[in-house]
Amino acid sequence: MLLGDADGGRGGLGGGAGGPGRGDEDEGALGLEESLRLIEGQRAVTARRLWGGTALFCVPWGVAWLVGFGAFFLHYGLSERPYGLISAEAATAVLFAALLLALVATCYMVAKQGALTRGVSRQRGTMYGLSWFLAFAPMWLIAGHFAPLLHDAEASLLWASLSVWIVSVLSMAGAAVWRHPPMFYLGVWIGVVNSAGVLAGPGWHSLLSSIAGGGGLILFGLLPRLGAGKA
Repeated sequence: MLLGDADGGRGGLGGGAGGPGRGDEDEGALGLEESLRLIEGQRAVTARRLWGGTALFCVPWGVAWLVGFGAFFLHYGLSERPYGLISAEAATAVLFAALLLALVATCYMVAKQGALTRGVSRQRGTMYGLSWFLAFAPMWLIAGHFAPLLHDAEASLLWASLSVWIVSVLSMAGAAVWRHPPMFYLGVWIGVVNSAGVLAGPGWHSLLSSIAGGGGLILFGLLPRLGAGKA
């Protein structure tokens, strides 16, 4: 009887121990699931913040293209005879001034955004940023070598088309780095616009790069903000 009681007591103790044990396991599982949901939620919020800021970089460049290439369109026009509303020198000055302002705005946003990135993300962003300089530097050497062999309009088209082509390629590369399909589509769009402009001639290239290229960059930069506002 005492043995039975002892066995029962041990059974009771075992049952009592088993009960809290299973409860702890359930609470641990729930705690783990909640932690994973919290981590994933924070990762998504951070990704949206980072990507929203990165996409916003496109806005000043889109404005620069809209104004700068628009100035060249006013010079070249769409016919064989240039409009000549402004000189080529003035159009070049407008384009470079617009690009310089866009560069200043980008440097400011990069410095501000850098506080949000650490480790691999910062390293990846640094290498991607350097790739722009490393792509444009040899492009200037190549275009500078061949441009003197061409007429002024064709030389201008060479400079512009090579520059826009680099933007297209690096946009698609950036999409692969950050696994962001919209950025890839932007690169494809810019590539199509650039190719069509080259085939159509200097005036058309300036118009398409200004409206379709610059406008596309502005729209791409603003869409994450507009989506966040609706959300």
